[in-house]
Amino acid sequence: MKRISKKMLLALGLVGPLLLAHANAEEQKAKTIAELVARYDSSSCVDCHMKEYDEWNKSLHARSIFGPLEVGRTAATFITTIENGLKEWPHSGVKTREDVGVKHLMVCAKCHLPQLQDAEDSVAREIVQNLYAFAEDPEDEEIKDTLLSLNINCLVCHNRNAITHKWTEGYPDVKTVYGSKTGPHDDPAYPTMKASTIMGESILCGQCHGLGPNFELDNPTQCATLYGSHLFAYIPDGGKHTCQECHMRKSGLGHDMQAYRSPEMVKMALDVEVEANAFQWRDVNTMTPAAHLLVEITNKAGHAIPDG
Repeated sequence: MKRISKKMLLALGLVGPLLLAHANAEEQKAKTIAELVARYDSSSCVDCHMKEYDEWNKSLHARSIFGPLEVGRTAATFITTIENGLKEWPHSGVKTREDVGVKHLMVCAKCHLPQLQDAEDSVAREIVQNLYAFAEDPEDEEIKDTLLSLNINCLVCHNRNAITHKWTEGYPDVKTVYGSKTGPHDDPAYPTMKASTIMGESILCGQCHGLGPNFELDNPTQCATLYGSHLFAYIPDGGKHTCQECHMRKSGLGHDMQAYRSPEMVKMALDVEVEANAFQWRDVNTMTPAAHLLVEITNKAGHAIPDG
């Protein structure tokens, strides 16, 4: 995997000052994609955590709006949601693509870009404009780079989503990165490091990889259900592994965290037994080779398969 230079990061809008504090998200929401990307600028992490960055850069977290690099499947699915969902729901308020606001995109962005909640409707309209522009001209690298700049990066997991019980533990501090340790952090942008009580727990992943219907939305959707399956089936049946233990450590993928696209994960998740019996089928004087196949697939994962 070719490493991305700081010049390329700059082109993607990933290098720049932290414009707005997360704590002031309600009062000062981002007005453009560039502002939202700058607010979650994690480019300074690359200098000390290149291995983790290289792993992350291979993952779908790195392209959560665009999708797989070869096709941009997720971007296309956003358009499908607008055309066959929002426009067809009579009370959504969406008649044209220009009507799409943050609350509408959160149907998908709740998981694919949770930081969109820190933005104004102008950002949602700009995202929609780029989605349709890419569909019309998939060779436009500038549009592609804009969509790629919107992703689940270091600060989404290690800051924004690092605390779930905010009334108990407080809200994430804008100058702090959250992980497994507490102490000073050698980064002027984030000089403090604090231990997150959930960083090694499945609930961190469960914030996006879901319990099921998102009833907090005006039009609940059900896409990701892995965390619910893990919590209500795997754990009661005696399962002990967390998402991180399987998808990061046991697989050896680290921050790549692949699923069905990874041979390592497929080998861990599924046990496939195949029994084949060959014979000749005779129809009067005609002999036809035939076979009887018995395929038994056992799910060894800590959740249902498939998901999403």
